[in-house]
Amino acid sequence: MKYKVTKVQNVSKSCIVCGIENDLGLHTNFYELESGDIVSLSNTKEWHQSYPGRVHGGIITAILDETIGRAVSVNNDDIWGVTISIEVQFKKPVPLDETIKCIGRITTENRKLFEGTGEIILKDGTVAAKAHGKYMKMPVGKITDADFEEEWIPVTENDIQYIEI
Repeated sequence: MKYKVTKVQNVSKSCIVCGIENDLGLHTNFYELESGDIVSLSNTKEWHQSYPGRVHGGIITAILDETIGRAVSVNNDDIWGVTISIEVQFKKPVPLDETIKCIGRITTENRKLFEGTGEIILKDGTVAAKAHGKYMKMPVGKITDADFEEEWIPVTENDIQYIEI
């Protein structure tokens, strides 16, 4: 099914998942959908490998964690998710050197916390990994005392208007 992209989320300079200036990172982009879900597209390389030709489970977990944690921002740009716990189930190997699609969503939410789920979807549509996470809601000023404005980069170009799930 195709979903309309309603917004592209900002990225950072240095983050291992979304940092565009991190040479070893995944250079992930995050797309908010009309359904309220969020989709990430990550680009794996040979240094993200575990077994030959396979993405490392820690990298898969990082993608799931970041995607689910960012889902809270769909409704409020000022709130961030700080991971309390995440549980990942690995179902199939994730191939290396291809774009990795991850879908995340909020399942429950209150004033201080939220929970969410996410899946890594392979090119053929099968689920390779799924996760459930618990997160604390926080403004970025309480997460870090670094100058986040210098780290955070607005995404101004977007050639993706629809994403198929």
